[in-house]
Order: sequence, then structure tokens, then C-alpha cells
Amino acid sequence: MLVALIAKDKPNHLEVRTTNRQAHVDYLKSSDQISQAGPLLSQNGQMTGSLIILDVGNMEEAKDWAAHDPYTKAGLFQSVELIAWNKVI
Repeated sequence: MLVALIAKDKPNHLEVRTTNRQAHVDYLKSSDQISQAGPLLSQNGQMTGSLIILDVGNMEEAKDWAAHDPYTKAGLFQSVELIAWNKVI
């Protein structure tokens, strides 16, 4: 099951993102549940959120993965959506 994790940062939290970025990237790299991942960007190229495509057995696994993300633990996100996704191309 593919799940799109769409997370938007709290306003003025770029420092929280940059401080926790290496732990987040390490978490991504250590997970076998990642299909694709990258930051969402503002018009001026500043990181403002995350888009991660998880390949999991069910939605509970996606929720568990998201709960253990260092960005989540640091309180970076204003919102997080987990949406079942179907890859066509």
C-alpha cells in the first residue's frame, strides 16, 4: 500500500527543520518503507514541508512511521496528512 505523507511546517520554524534535518534524513535512509521523499518548497525555494511516499502494509504502519519521524518529535509540523495513493506512472 502506498501512502502519501504531506506535512506542512509551522510558520517561522525553519530553524527547527534545519536543526533536526540530519536526524530526519538518517531516519529516511534507515527505513525500508520509503518510496520517495523530499521537501516542499516556497516560491523562493525555502523548505516549508515534506512529501514522503511510504510503501507500507496498512495505514497503521504509516501512522507509526510518521509518529517516529524526528521532525514530528521536534514539533515542526503544523499539519500532517496521510493519504492512500495509487501510482499510475
